[in-house]
Amino acid sequence: MIFGYARVSSKDQNLSRQIKELEEFGCERIYQEKQSGKDLKRPVYYEMRSKMRFGDVLVVHDLSRFDRNKEDIRNEWKSLTDEEIDIVVINMPILDTRRYKDLEGVGQLVSDIVLTLLSWMVDEERERIRAAQREGIEIAKDQGKFEGGKKRYHAGATGKDKVIYDRVVHY
Repeated sequence: MIFGYARVSSKDQNLSRQIKELEEFGCERIYQEKQSGKDLKRPVYYEMRSKMRFGDVLVVHDLSRFDRNKEDIRNEWKSLTDEEIDIVVINMPILDTRRYKDLEGVGQLVSDIVLTLLSWMVDEERERIRAAQREGIEIAKDQGKFEGGKKRYHAGATGKDKVIYDRVVHY
């Protein structure tokens, strides 16, 4: 079976471009998730993984759809390939494990080197984003424009946040 996995980091982002690519690739089952890629603890991803078996193929648009941490990417890649599940990264054709099966050890070596390099690049991009965010917050603080995130627990809160406010903060 060919599985597709589409992920964006927030509810405001759109999955349609990734889904279209996965459909065009021929994915039989497409799993979608709107959750951060900071780690692999994502319910839809785990559900998909539980259904994958020997000989299946996992297709993603980009390597960063797995995760944004190079060690997590490498560990998950190894776990999938150890289970003999092939992986295809659409925007990086060199990361298609089906291509290297006939090359045996050499193919695995090429795949490992490329994966290591590209997962490092994904990790570095995440660090650049975090650094830019920290710098932006510092500048905003210096200019008196930064007040932090939204208050979650307050008198006007609703639902669980209001209950917590009433029981803990405003007891």
